[in-house]
Amino acid sequence: MQSSKRILVAPLNWGLGHATRCIPIIKALMKEGHQPFIASDGVALSLLQKEFPELPSFELPSYKITYAEKGKNFKIKMIWDSPKVIKAIAKEKKAVKKLVKENHLDGIISDNRLGVHHKKVPCVFITHQLNVLSGNTTWMSSKVHQKVIKKFRACWVPDVQGKPNLTGKLGHLKKSKLNIVYLGPLSRFEKQEEPILYNLMVLLSGPEPQRTFLEEQLLDELLDFDGNILFVKGKIEREQTQEEIEREKGSLTLYNFMQSHQLQEALNQSEKILCRSGYTTVMDLAKLEKKAFFIPTPGQYEQEYLAKRLEKKCLVPCSNQDEFELNQLNRIDEFKGLTKFESQIDYAELFEVFSNVKENSEPTSSSLST
Repeated sequence: MQSSKRILVAPLNWGLGHATRCIPIIKALMKEGHQPFIASDGVALSLLQKEFPELPSFELPSYKITYAEKGKNFKIKMIWDSPKVIKAIAKEKKAVKKLVKENHLDGIISDNRLGVHHKKVPCVFITHQLNVLSGNTTWMSSKVHQKVIKKFRACWVPDVQGKPNLTGKLGHLKKSKLNIVYLGPLSRFEKQEEPILYNLMVLLSGPEPQRTFLEEQLLDELLDFDGNILFVKGKIEREQTQEEIEREKGSLTLYNFMQSHQLQEALNQSEKILCRSGYTTVMDLAKLEKKAFFIPTPGQYEQEYLAKRLEKKCLVPCSNQDEFELNQLNRIDEFKGLTKFESQIDYAELFEVFSNVKENSEPTSSSLST
């Protein structure tokens, strides 16, 4: 067994997906005898602090990412906010340099945080977006992202290398000099045999204001749903809250958030899932082999691509947010649903990247999942 390393794990605060898919990585680090340190901001940091209260955690400068109120303005909003993001990345680099020095860190795992990198320690980048979809500027955004990834010792992609796979062109390149390692899909959940208590579970997340827009829309639409509903808002707050709303056709139970063990139980107890098509959610639902309905975040090309791709493959139906109506949930029964990929990650081998021996071989794509 390799010697214990002090590893910084830093997910992007863009919804909850980047933070939640780091949970199995953090648990694996601990199991292999390493010491994880957590760094992020906002709800991503809050979620990991609730999951791992015993681990040291640090706040990084916020990118202050918010969505445009209208999906068609998404790209314009991102461009408008880019100077703010660039400034945050510069602050982030300084913060990481200080963390490495003060905590004697041996390595870094950055999940899409562009400034979480240090020249003197091995650094790994986690992403499922080797290609970053941005409409007619996809070629440019992809090249910029790949240039950032090239600075890291390795790029871990949470998907399988061959076909079939979950990410499609997002996570697969025809040619690349990047050191890409395919992990297989990552999920913090396990499939369990549980009695079905809820006919529908609504699972929300993502930056504002679109998360609130969808919450309000669905609470109105679902009043006439025939069956029991569990509604998890995805609002990470200091205290968990639960509320029961009276309906004629079944119960409606609202939570502001759930921690991993509660979510795993609730998902296993739910017949169908209504949610965004964020990639971490896709991986979770595949692991649990759930039938679902996707409403991608307006203007977010990645979620729109994943939703349309999975609908085309007759796995999960989807709808634009503005066009969603309650009766569309009937389409779920016409689709196959997601199924899991059998994969087993050799974490001992994976974490060897944090040895101080520099790589001599030419970077190639590989897979650590079987």
